[in-house]
Amino acid sequence: MSEDAAYFWTKDVDGHTRLGLTKAAHETLGEVKYAELPAIGDKVSQNSAFLSVEATKAVSEFNCPINGTVVAVNPALSENFDALNSVEDGVAWLIDVD
Repeated sequence: MSEDAAYFWTKDVDGHTRLGLTKAAHETLGEVKYAELPAIGDKVSQNSAFLSVEATKAVSEFNCPINGTVVAVNPALSENFDALNSVEDGVAWLIDVD
């Protein structure tokens, strides 16, 4: 398992695995200003880079905790990244993977 895995929660949503940022990620990063996410149809691989985040405390690249194909990207992130600044697990979601 990737050491980055502590920064992501997973949840089953309609048969897909949803990935989001944990409280530990928020404590490390601070307020997210920008994120570069994979697109729908992209393949993600465990322990391979899939997410770049620019935040108040750090600029970081994260490895994916799972393998699969991206089937959804949080639509709230297309215009701003405020949705990623919720520290409540289950809210700051990034992508759904199949």
